[in-house]
Amino acid sequence: MQDNSEKDNLKDKVEDIKNQVTEKASEFAADAKDKAENFAGKTLDAAEKLLNDVFKKNKPEEAEFEEEITDPKDIEITELKKELEELRDKYVRLYADFDNARKRMAKEKLELILTASKDVVKDLLTVLDDFERAKKALEKSEDVNAVKDGLNLIHTKLISTLSSKGLKAMESIGADFDVNHHEAITEIPASTPEQEGKVIDEAEKGYFLNDKIIRFAKVIVGKKAE
Repeated sequence: MQDNSEKDNLKDKVEDIKNQVTEKASEFAADAKDKAENFAGKTLDAAEKLLNDVFKKNKPEEAEFEEEITDPKDIEITELKKELEELRDKYVRLYADFDNARKRMAKEKLELILTASKDVVKDLLTVLDDFERAKKALEKSEDVNAVKDGLNLIHTKLISTLSSKGLKAMESIGADFDVNHHEAITEIPASTPEQEGKVIDEAEKGYFLNDKIIRFAKVIVGKKAE
Protein backbone atom coordinates (compact mmCIF):
# COMPACT_ATOMS: atom_id res chain seq x y z
CA MET A 1 0.00 0.00 0.00
CA GLN A 2 2.72 2.35 0.91
CA ASP A 3 4.63 1.64 -2.28
CA ASN A 4 1.56 2.37 -4.41
CA SER A 5 0.97 5.66 -2.62
CA GLU A 6 4.52 6.85 -3.22
CA LYS A 7 4.29 5.80 -6.88
CA ASP A 8 1.10 7.78 -7.30
CA ASN A 9 2.64 10.86 -5.71
CA LEU A 10 5.66 10.59 -7.96
CA LYS A 11 3.42 10.24 -11.02
CA ASP A 12 1.49 13.36 -10.00
CA LYS A 13 4.69 15.38 -9.61
CA VAL A 14 5.93 14.28 -13.06
CA GLU A 15 2.60 15.21 -14.60
CA ASP A 16 2.67 18.61 -12.91
CA ILE A 17 6.19 19.31 -14.13
CA LYS A 18 5.17 18.24 -17.64
CA ASN A 19 2.23 20.63 -17.62
CA GLN A 20 4.42 23.52 -16.40
CA VAL A 21 6.98 22.84 -19.14
CA THR A 22 4.27 22.63 -21.78
CA GLU A 23 2.73 25.91 -20.58
CA LYS A 24 6.08 27.69 -20.62
CA ALA A 25 6.89 26.28 -24.01
CA SER A 26 3.58 27.54 -25.37
CA GLU A 27 4.15 31.02 -23.92
CA PHE A 28 7.65 31.10 -25.37
CA ALA A 29 6.39 29.94 -28.74
CA ALA A 30 3.61 32.56 -28.78
CA ASP A 31 5.99 35.34 -27.81
CA ALA A 32 8.51 34.23 -30.42
CA LYS A 33 5.75 34.17 -33.03
CA ASP A 34 4.64 37.72 -32.15
CA LYS A 35 8.17 39.02 -32.32
CA ALA A 36 8.80 37.27 -35.60
CA GLU A 37 5.59 38.61 -37.12
CA ASN A 38 6.32 42.14 -35.82
CA PHE A 39 9.84 42.05 -37.23
CA ALA A 40 8.64 40.65 -40.51
CA GLY A 41 5.96 43.36 -40.75
CA LYS A 42 8.42 46.15 -40.09
CA THR A 43 10.84 44.65 -42.57
CA LEU A 44 8.15 44.40 -45.22
CA ASP A 45 7.02 47.99 -44.56
CA ALA A 46 10.60 49.24 -44.85
CA ALA A 47 11.19 47.28 -48.03
CA GLU A 48 7.93 48.52 -49.54
CA LYS A 49 8.78 52.14 -48.65
CA LEU A 50 12.25 51.78 -50.15
CA LEU A 51 10.83 50.35 -53.38
CA ASN A 52 8.23 53.13 -53.58
CA ASP A 53 10.86 55.84 -53.09
CA VAL A 54 13.14 54.38 -55.72
CA PHE A 55 10.27 53.90 -58.14
CA LYS A 56 8.97 57.42 -57.57
CA LYS A 57 12.40 58.97 -58.00
CA ASN A 58 13.12 57.16 -61.25
CA LYS A 59 9.63 57.13 -62.73
CA PRO A 60 10.09 58.60 -66.26
CA GLU A 61 6.65 60.13 -66.73
CA GLU A 62 6.81 62.02 -63.42
CA ALA A 63 10.40 63.13 -63.88
CA GLU A 64 9.60 64.51 -67.33
CA PHE A 65 6.72 66.72 -66.17
CA GLU A 66 7.92 67.52 -62.67
CA GLU A 67 7.34 71.25 -62.04
CA GLU A 68 10.22 73.12 -60.45
CA ILE A 69 9.26 74.99 -57.30
CA THR A 70 10.80 78.51 -57.14
CA ASP A 71 11.59 80.06 -53.80
CA PRO A 72 9.79 83.45 -53.37
CA LYS A 73 13.04 84.87 -51.98
CA ASP A 74 14.80 84.04 -55.27
CA ILE A 75 12.09 85.91 -57.20
CA GLU A 76 12.42 88.93 -54.90
CA ILE A 77 16.22 88.96 -55.26
CA THR A 78 15.93 88.77 -59.05
CA GLU A 79 13.48 91.69 -59.10
CA LEU A 80 15.71 93.76 -56.81
CA LYS A 81 18.73 93.10 -59.03
CA LYS A 82 16.73 94.20 -62.06
CA GLU A 83 15.56 97.37 -60.29
CA LEU A 84 19.13 98.12 -59.16
CA GLU A 85 20.40 97.77 -62.71
CA GLU A 86 17.69 100.13 -64.00
CA LEU A 87 18.54 102.70 -61.31
CA ARG A 88 22.21 102.40 -62.18
CA ASP A 89 21.46 103.08 -65.85
CA LYS A 90 19.33 106.11 -64.91
CA TYR A 91 22.12 107.41 -62.66
CA VAL A 92 24.73 107.05 -65.40
CA ARG A 93 22.52 108.89 -67.90
CA LEU A 94 21.67 111.60 -65.36
CA TYR A 95 25.32 112.13 -64.48
CA ALA A 96 26.23 112.33 -68.17
CA ASP A 97 23.50 114.93 -68.76
CA PHE A 98 24.63 116.93 -65.72
CA ASP A 99 28.27 116.84 -66.83
CA ASN A 100 27.33 117.98 -70.33
CA ALA A 101 25.19 120.80 -68.92
CA ARG A 102 28.01 121.88 -66.60
CA LYS A 103 30.51 121.99 -69.46
CA ARG A 104 28.04 123.87 -71.65
CA MET A 105 27.36 126.47 -68.94
CA ALA A 106 31.10 126.93 -68.30
CA LYS A 107 31.66 127.45 -72.00
CA GLU A 108 28.78 129.94 -72.25
CA LYS A 109 30.06 131.82 -69.19
CA LEU A 110 33.54 132.08 -70.69
CA GLU A 111 32.10 133.26 -74.00
CA LEU A 112 30.00 135.85 -72.14
CA ILE A 113 33.06 137.18 -70.29
CA LEU A 114 35.07 137.34 -73.49
CA THR A 115 32.22 139.01 -75.35
CA ALA A 116 31.69 141.57 -72.58
CA SER A 117 35.40 142.41 -72.56
CA LYS A 118 35.34 142.65 -76.34
CA ASP A 119 32.47 145.15 -76.26
CA VAL A 120 34.17 147.34 -73.65
CA VAL A 121 37.51 147.34 -75.46
CA LYS A 122 35.81 148.05 -78.76
CA ASP A 123 34.05 151.11 -77.30
CA LEU A 124 37.31 152.32 -75.77
CA LEU A 125 39.08 152.17 -79.12
CA THR A 126 37.48 155.48 -80.14
CA VAL A 127 38.91 157.09 -76.99
CA LEU A 128 42.31 155.65 -77.86
CA ASP A 129 41.96 157.13 -81.35
CA ASP A 130 41.30 160.54 -79.77
CA PHE A 131 44.44 160.22 -77.63
CA GLU A 132 46.47 159.37 -80.75
CA ARG A 133 45.16 162.48 -82.54
CA ALA A 134 45.74 164.65 -79.45
CA LYS A 135 49.33 163.40 -79.24
CA LYS A 136 50.01 164.36 -82.86
CA ALA A 137 48.36 167.74 -82.37
CA LEU A 138 50.48 168.37 -79.24
CA GLU A 139 53.68 167.76 -81.25
CA LYS A 140 52.68 170.39 -83.84
CA SER A 141 50.86 172.97 -81.73
CA GLU A 142 52.17 175.30 -79.07
CA ASP A 143 48.71 176.41 -78.05
CA VAL A 144 48.44 175.07 -74.48
CA ASN A 145 44.78 175.97 -74.16
CA ALA A 146 43.89 174.05 -77.30
CA VAL A 147 45.72 170.98 -76.03
CA LYS A 148 44.04 171.34 -72.64
CA ASP A 149 40.61 171.58 -74.22
CA GLY A 150 41.35 168.52 -76.33
CA LEU A 151 42.37 166.49 -73.29
CA ASN A 152 39.23 167.58 -71.42
CA LEU A 153 37.10 166.41 -74.34
CA ILE A 154 38.86 163.03 -74.39
CA HIS A 155 38.44 162.67 -70.64
CA THR A 156 34.75 163.48 -70.87
CA LYS A 157 34.33 160.97 -73.67
CA LEU A 158 36.14 158.28 -71.67
CA ILE A 159 33.91 158.86 -68.62
CA SER A 160 30.80 158.74 -70.82
CA THR A 161 31.87 155.47 -72.42
CA LEU A 162 32.62 153.79 -69.08
CA SER A 163 29.40 155.15 -67.54
CA SER A 164 27.42 153.49 -70.31
CA LYS A 165 28.94 150.19 -69.12
CA GLY A 166 27.71 150.74 -65.56
CA LEU A 167 30.79 152.45 -64.09
CA LYS A 168 30.20 155.16 -61.49
CA ALA A 169 32.73 157.17 -59.52
CA MET A 170 32.55 157.19 -55.72
CA GLU A 171 32.11 160.62 -54.15
CA SER A 172 34.35 160.46 -51.08
CA ILE A 173 35.73 163.92 -50.26
CA GLY A 174 33.76 165.48 -47.41
CA ALA A 175 31.95 162.22 -46.60
CA ASP A 176 32.22 160.36 -43.32
CA PHE A 177 34.98 157.76 -43.32
CA ASP A 178 33.38 154.36 -44.01
CA VAL A 179 35.42 151.16 -43.93
CA ASN A 180 32.88 149.59 -46.32
CA HIS A 181 33.87 152.12 -49.00
CA HIS A 182 37.17 153.68 -47.99
CA GLU A 183 40.73 152.60 -47.31
CA ALA A 184 42.57 155.08 -45.09
CA ILE A 185 46.18 155.52 -46.13
CA THR A 186 46.92 158.20 -43.56
CA GLU A 187 45.40 160.66 -41.08
CA ILE A 188 46.08 164.36 -40.76
CA PRO A 189 44.96 166.84 -38.12
CA ALA A 190 41.59 168.35 -39.05
CA SER A 191 41.66 172.09 -39.59
CA THR A 192 38.12 172.38 -38.20
CA PRO A 193 36.06 170.21 -35.85
CA GLU A 194 33.70 169.47 -38.74
CA GLN A 195 36.51 167.65 -40.61
CA GLU A 196 37.16 165.18 -37.81
CA GLY A 197 36.41 161.65 -39.05
CA LYS A 198 35.78 162.99 -42.54
CA VAL A 199 37.56 162.24 -45.81
CA ILE A 200 39.70 165.28 -46.45
CA ASP A 201 41.33 164.12 -49.67
CA GLU A 202 41.65 161.02 -51.82
CA ALA A 203 44.76 159.52 -53.34
CA GLU A 204 42.85 157.14 -55.55
CA LYS A 205 39.20 157.38 -56.51
CA GLY A 206 36.85 154.51 -55.76
CA TYR A 207 34.39 153.09 -58.30
CA PHE A 208 31.11 151.18 -58.50
CA LEU A 209 30.16 148.87 -61.34
CA ASN A 210 26.41 148.36 -61.56
CA ASP A 211 26.13 149.57 -57.92
CA LYS A 212 28.77 147.12 -56.67
CA ILE A 213 32.14 148.30 -55.41
CA ILE A 214 34.97 147.22 -57.69
CA ARG A 215 37.60 149.43 -56.05
CA PHE A 216 37.82 151.06 -52.63
CA ALA A 217 38.79 154.69 -52.45
CA LYS A 218 42.20 155.35 -50.91
CA VAL A 219 41.62 158.40 -48.74
CA ILE A 220 43.15 160.76 -46.22
CA VAL A 221 41.12 161.09 -43.04
CA GLY A 222 40.95 164.08 -40.69
CA LYS A 223 41.65 163.43 -37.02
CA LYS A 224 41.21 165.54 -33.93
CA ALA A 225 44.00 168.03 -33.51
CA GLU A 226 46.19 167.46 -30.46
